[in-house]
Amino acid sequence: MPQTTTVTFFRFNTFLDKVWALSMMQLAHADLKKVQGQSFYKLMGSGRGLGFNALPDWSTYALLQTWESEEAARSFFEGSQTITHYRQHATEVWTTFLKNISAHGQWDGRNPFQVSEDLPSTEVLAVLTRATIKWHKVIPFWKYVPTSHQPLKDNDGLIYTKGVGEVPIVQMATFSIWKNKESLHHFAYNSQEHRVAIQKTRELQWYKEELFARFTPYRSIGTWNGKNPLSEFVGV
Repeated sequence: MPQTTTVTFFRFNTFLDKVWALSMMQLAHADLKKVQGQSFYKLMGSGRGLGFNALPDWSTYALLQTWESEEAARSFFEGSQTITHYRQHATEVWTTFLKNISAHGQWDGRNPFQVSEDLPSTEVLAVLTRATIKWHKVIPFWKYVPTSHQPLKDNDGLIYTKGVGEVPIVQMATFSIWKNKESLHHFAYNSQEHRVAIQKTRELQWYKEELFARFTPYRSIGTWNGKNPLSEFVGV
């Protein structure tokens, strides 16, 4: 069956719900490891602001999952007790369904994403970048991060972005959604700050492990900031 990937964001407002969400970073794994039809998952916290950020955002958490089929994904979101508990505590829950276009690199020693042969017809593009930073490269990496993210501010082609991670400081990822390929390429290759970041990554070898993947979003359910961010671009 063709693989489906989902990325879910949870927002928590009250102090008690934030404490619950933080505790679930440990407690949820017992159930998540046993989900039927799921081939890979990562439960992650997030950083403040845009892209990578060393300062935690205690209100937002993310769940990345790959599925053997869309039916398996739908079964989880429609009937899982785990997702029900998250919805009971969260103020907002937003899930994006994606098909993989390309994936290079490794995550925990393997590439979890399978390229789809039948991509949905839409211009919207999602990007996932993930890296494990070498401990002796942590300081130079984080010193340059604010500069590399300057082009993200007020970017008309950017629909959504959030920095997430498994382990603070050293295991980081960014998930972003762009209106089209041109918007992404303009950020990646035309902004001097990001070009320098790519150059530094190659020259200084910041990462112990890294992965870069592109996806086509084709379904979006839930809300973020009071609306579905992809309602005008894909199915809901």
